[in-house]
Amino acid sequence: MDHALKALVDLPGPAGREQAVRQWLRERWEGQVQECREDRVGNLICKVGGQGPKLLIQAHMDEIGFIVRHISSSGFLFLDPVQEAHRSSPLHLYMMGQTAQVIGRKGVVATGVFAAPSGHVLTSAHVERPLDYNGFFVDLGVDSREEAEEKGVDIGAGVIWHRPVTKMGTRYVGKALDDRVGLLVMDLLLDQLHRNSLNYEVWFGATVQEENKAHGAYALGQSMEFDLAIPLDIGLVGDIPTVNEQNYPTRLGAGPTLVYKDGAIHYHEDLLWKLEKAAQKYTIPYQKGVYQNYGSDGIAFYDRGIPAALIGIPTRYTHTAFEMVDQRDIKATVDLLQAFIGDAH
Repeated sequence: MDHALKALVDLPGPAGREQAVRQWLRERWEGQVQECREDRVGNLICKVGGQGPKLLIQAHMDEIGFIVRHISSSGFLFLDPVQEAHRSSPLHLYMMGQTAQVIGRKGVVATGVFAAPSGHVLTSAHVERPLDYNGFFVDLGVDSREEAEEKGVDIGAGVIWHRPVTKMGTRYVGKALDDRVGLLVMDLLLDQLHRNSLNYEVWFGATVQEENKAHGAYALGQSMEFDLAIPLDIGLVGDIPTVNEQNYPTRLGAGPTLVYKDGAIHYHEDLLWKLEKAAQKYTIPYQKGVYQNYGSDGIAFYDRGIPAALIGIPTRYTHTAFEMVDQRDIKATVDLLQAFIGDAH
């Protein structure tokens, strides 16, 4: 688990630039599935096997990131978010001081640091002004726009924060756990499935551009007819100081969350009940949740007439470079899916 998660998280893949993640998954899965292909928008679609209703298990490849919109004459990069249609405050992303990677046509082409005026040069105007997308930048350690461009940096290049995964007890901390942890669950599940005891025709989908309105999932739901879908994504928790547990009673280490509603849709109750029944039958820990300020690829499948049930893998500090998950929740999610797929319904 450790090696695969670290490898997945280390890959650069903001929305629209998921190539490295897709290539890693394809090389890893292709020899273990009946077929594996890429569609025209970049989704990876693999037929695992089995007989019965056509079940899609899905997670998205893209991570939180930015796009270069301006390179100053001194070589500083000014950014826009890739996951939003507007420039809301970047404060909640906590990116200052994080290592920045710039993704160009040939992968990572430059490394820098997310920076803003600090310390002794701060003026009252700096202190009083809310941070916006003109108030910070990426410093590449160059002196001119020409030097930046020589590295392969250009308008439209992707930018992500980067830090290696750290393990602390049973927990992992790092960037892009949203949603590489979902892809990891699929990878681990593939190793555990017994092909001759599947009660579904199982498909895997690794989709693009979830963070900016689920475009890859919409394309997948439109191009293929599935009987049901189980999207995997990060789950919200309220087990840290200053967060109201009445809003989020879920926590790390207590098992995957069966999500009944998020900020966009109600998930399919019959499918959720079947997942809950499988968890109870095999004594697999699980939680139940209702999420606010949240959406998943599940809406794209539902809008295409495909019943969907979201499984949230509990995660602290979402949409930061220091997201945190627990290996016990990862294992329980794999166990739940294995039990559901192999159980008669």
